[in-house]
Amino acid sequence: MDWTSIPKVELHLHLDGSVRPGTLWELLEERRRRPGGDHGLAPFAALRSAADVRRWMEVGDQARTLAEYLSRFELPLAVMQDPESMERIAYELVEDAARENVRYMEVRFAPILHTREGMTMRQAAEAAAAGLQWGGREFGVGVGVIACCMRHVDPADNVAMVREMEPLLGRGVVAVDLAGDEAAFPGRLHREAFDLARAMGFNVIIHAGEASGAEEIRYALETLGARRIGHGVALEQDPELMRFVVEEGIPLEMCPSSNVQTKAVAGLERHPLRRYFDAGVRVTVNTDNRTVSAVTLADEYERIVEALGFTADDVRTMIRYAAEAAFLPGEEKARLIAEVSAG
Repeated sequence: MDWTSIPKVELHLHLDGSVRPGTLWELLEERRRRPGGDHGLAPFAALRSAADVRRWMEVGDQARTLAEYLSRFELPLAVMQDPESMERIAYELVEDAARENVRYMEVRFAPILHTREGMTMRQAAEAAAAGLQWGGREFGVGVGVIACCMRHVDPADNVAMVREMEPLLGRGVVAVDLAGDEAAFPGRLHREAFDLARAMGFNVIIHAGEASGAEEIRYALETLGARRIGHGVALEQDPELMRFVVEEGIPLEMCPSSNVQTKAVAGLERHPLRRYFDAGVRVTVNTDNRTVSAVTLADEYERIVEALGFTADDVRTMIRYAAEAAFLPGEEKARLIAEVSAG
């Protein structure tokens, strides 16, 4: 099966984990030539080529925990500190996705991580949205921005981030997420930010059940107001909650290759995606981080077919689930569903 040719939807994709290594190398070299200090680049002094950058970024099977996996983001974050870099990287990501016939994508990033050199959180989001929308027009891909709160930061900073995003609601930003190391920083620390986000009218997504148990998924749904769950690997630990997720049609944004790399699951053949799909959970398949995980969406489909016995019709069903879960207005969503269903 040619998984590249069929129309696809990607809902769980991190901008800073999906930078082209060649672009990252160019931006790194550009910063090295700037006067006025090392610009935070000292940890990357040994990198001398785009190939070095790729080896740094791609995690393979080297990470032992989610925290170790997340350390790969230090390099892209070092250069994603100005609007021009943000816009370029976002544009190129749409181009890469379009090459494998992704018809709609929601791209997430944490604005607070791009403020080291004076860019505001709103400016960072505006630049990312501008790049995505530019790419969307050029390549015929629908796009949306998801602004991430980070678990490890002061809760007041996440409240501030949500406030900064309010003017962009409906102008590119479609949802607010909570990302980071859930084992060390539970969602209860950030309730105020998500109470505010819902009051403003934002859709809410929560990374949960990836590095912690089903209790984080329950809290995300019952208290933080999540409409979708990022990963959700641990859902089956709570059968009652799993029944609720099925009955309510709550989508899971699952990322099989990433889940293996972060040790959320012991191996692809043991991933719960198959069990969840068979139980009626509205599972979707995503890359998480195209560069860090060294994967495309077409790769992910190929891998789950081989390891978990999915059929082509099963994959098409999951793509339709993703289209139905997209944060789009009614008519646009109907067109997207029809487009992927016809493919």
